[in-house]
Amino acid sequence: MRSARPKVLHTLAGRSLLRHVLDAAEALAAERTVVVTGHGAEAVEAAVVSSPRIVCVRQEPQLGTGHAIQQAVPQLDDAGTTLILNGDVPLIETETLRRLVAACGDDRLALLTVVLDEPAGYGRIVRGGAGAGRGAGDGAGPATIEAIVEEKDATPAQRALDEVYTGVMAAPTGLLKRWLAALTNDNAAGEYYLTDVVAQAVAEGVAVVGVAAGSDTEVLGINSPQQLALLERRVQGRTADRLMDAGVRLADPARLDVRGQLDCAQDVEIDVGCVFEGRVTLGDGVRVGAYCLIRNAVVEAGATLRPFTHIDGEAAGAHVGRGAIVGPFARLRAGARLGDEVHIGNFVEVKNATLGRGAKANHLAYLGDATVGERVNFGAGSITANYDGANKHQTTIGADAHIGSNCVLVAPVTIGDGATIGGGSTIVREAPAGQLTVARSRQSSYVGWKRPVKR
Repeated sequence: MRSARPKVLHTLAGRSLLRHVLDAAEALAAERTVVVTGHGAEAVEAAVVSSPRIVCVRQEPQLGTGHAIQQAVPQLDDAGTTLILNGDVPLIETETLRRLVAACGDDRLALLTVVLDEPAGYGRIVRGGAGAGRGAGDGAGPATIEAIVEEKDATPAQRALDEVYTGVMAAPTGLLKRWLAALTNDNAAGEYYLTDVVAQAVAEGVAVVGVAAGSDTEVLGINSPQQLALLERRVQGRTADRLMDAGVRLADPARLDVRGQLDCAQDVEIDVGCVFEGRVTLGDGVRVGAYCLIRNAVVEAGATLRPFTHIDGEAAGAHVGRGAIVGPFARLRAGARLGDEVHIGNFVEVKNATLGRGAKANHLAYLGDATVGERVNFGAGSITANYDGANKHQTTIGADAHIGSNCVLVAPVTIGDGATIGGGSTIVREAPAGQLTVARSRQSSYVGWKRPVKR
């Protein structure tokens, strides 16, 4: 990867490669999940969510895949099935894993295979009899699996085979332990190959069955930034298809990035270049303009997010009410709560503030730690000064108040219902309801004053 970051911690669709694999396996309800770490072990172990059912073991030094699984042996019970996955094969499907475990039963070695047009770099599946080199589907194909040959050790004829081993297998644990103990490193790389257990199983008369992956996408591994980028586009393309199948209109499916969970109701429209992170919900008829970033937010029915809107709800989330209009170039932060038909315009920032129905802040404003009533109009250049250098304070603005341009409301402060604040005012005390409040110095002009000039 040419990176200081361990490969399995690089992200795909907003989650690390390792997290994708762990999430796929979690649904199987295994008694124990063992993560084998090596390069960058400390960082990888720190990224694994602590759980009684997840343990980490280290492989030091790294002497091949078989050697890696040997490190996990003390954590494996003799009874049951061991399922072996790879942290850099992120899109494996839970249903595929269920089929693999079922094919293993308690007396067979089950291998996940796939037929590739370009199999370079993968271990080839060698089958006996006619039909060798083609997948057996559910394990009941015309030819039995006799061996897996790594590419560096393969003959030219074996390299021509197009059925490959994906690195995923399921084995009866008792048998697997015995096979692992018998591994040798008599090969071109001087490593202990996990794939050598196939030959041992064949020699013992244990059936070796192949289970075909649902698609090549779910078994593609990551070994370079180019491969990561390619898989990212496959993931996003699959997500785009799912959204469009549900009725979402995408201006260009190739220019969509969903890096979390995106739930869309009916008649949602999404323009190009939008990024969705965390958990995002879009209601009926929501329109999302070009190049918006939305993270951890709920956008109610009929709302419009104009181009270049940035919403980051962080842990607290953000909420946009029905029929609201946000943007362009607006920013909603954690705790922003916009009521129905609220307007937030260009270069307006809202943080930890609630705006009542029909409130408007159309340009160049900051609303932080505030409660804003219905139909309030917040002028250009006006702000709530919520931070005193040590603590945050609240501003309360009553319904139908009008805040003139370039005002500073120094919190804690209350603006009464229907109050009007004259432009350019700095308000430090309560502004009474229904009255005009102005707080600014008298305008003065000075005859004969000269502007300074450069020497």
